[in-house]
Amino acid sequence: MSRDTRSGLKTTGIWVLRALAALLIIGVLLSTTDSNQWWIRAWDFPRLQILFAMLIIGGLLWIFDRHWRPWFPLALIALSAYQAYRIYPYSPIAATQVARADAETLATAQCFSVLSLNVLQDNREYGRTIDLIERIDADIVLLMETDQAWADAVQPALSGYPEVLSQPLDNKYGLMFASRLPMRDAAIRDLAQKDTPSVMATIGLGKSEFRLVGLHPRPPQPGQDTEERDAELVVAAREARGAKMPVIAIGDFNDVAWSDTTRLFMQIGQFIDPRIGRGTYATFPADMTWLGWPLDHLFVTDEFLIDEMQVLGPVGSDHRPILARMCLDWDRARAKNEEAEDATSEDMRDADTVMQEFEEDTEKDRVEGE
Repeated sequence: MSRDTRSGLKTTGIWVLRALAALLIIGVLLSTTDSNQWWIRAWDFPRLQILFAMLIIGGLLWIFDRHWRPWFPLALIALSAYQAYRIYPYSPIAATQVARADAETLATAQCFSVLSLNVLQDNREYGRTIDLIERIDADIVLLMETDQAWADAVQPALSGYPEVLSQPLDNKYGLMFASRLPMRDAAIRDLAQKDTPSVMATIGLGKSEFRLVGLHPRPPQPGQDTEERDAELVVAAREARGAKMPVIAIGDFNDVAWSDTTRLFMQIGQFIDPRIGRGTYATFPADMTWLGWPLDHLFVTDEFLIDEMQVLGPVGSDHRPILARMCLDWDRARAKNEEAEDATSEDMRDADTVMQEFEEDTEKDRVEGE
């Protein structure tokens, strides 16, 4: 290979690195805005992967790009620090929000297990999910993306649960909810968008009760921005805030734990996150969670302690199941847990803005559909 050829390849490589650096810089800067555009909000998801990409590209540009050094590398380093700041709470070196239940709590408190899984409607490996349900034998089970075929297939596995709610749909937003614990005031409802159901139920646990919220809003994708998803999360958070009892929220939120939308959900609903200080608990994509992000969530109010929480192995879906064992122990939990960050007046205004944008988008769709 001639010297000119090598020089040309090096120049091409540098320009490719510059283009990638520019794309990452623009994308991260756009992600700091309040825009609901799907292609902007998509930058919220792979923050960990973007962090690694920025560090690698910044290092290569520092070594090989003498002409534009140090501007691109410095910009990448600065934005890498911002990315690290956003995901830091979901690293093992951060302080935990939800304390672990000790032996005394486990012996005396009221504990229960929760299994949550987006089954992937087009996945027809029913047996793997049925085996999971029967093997784990959780007290509470939430299945999402269940159409009629899925409802028929898993019904025998849920037959031992005295309380079952089901709304099969063929649009990838059906759900099934089963509880071994007694429940009341339970319903499947569309909180924001039609045919996008959520489940709400008051669960009895010994002499206590808690409210459970199961969610699966629609994701940001081409042709669908985030107004509906964000509105559903705000409605659910407001209901949790007004519940006047402990609350647990589970499901595939189609949002990541470190997004502004999820932060608003936590503050309005006065939730804390068992994953903070423990890890990301990435669930998607199922076969490459090391490359993925946490779409499946579990949030609690500060009356709960955690016994265990884990992401289970793949069962044929593009998501992995989440299994958690939680304990309801008002006094010990409130003494040990980090206090939930309450919503400020600005947060309340942000929530109002989310609902206003949702209503405007809904009206626009109605008018265009006439």
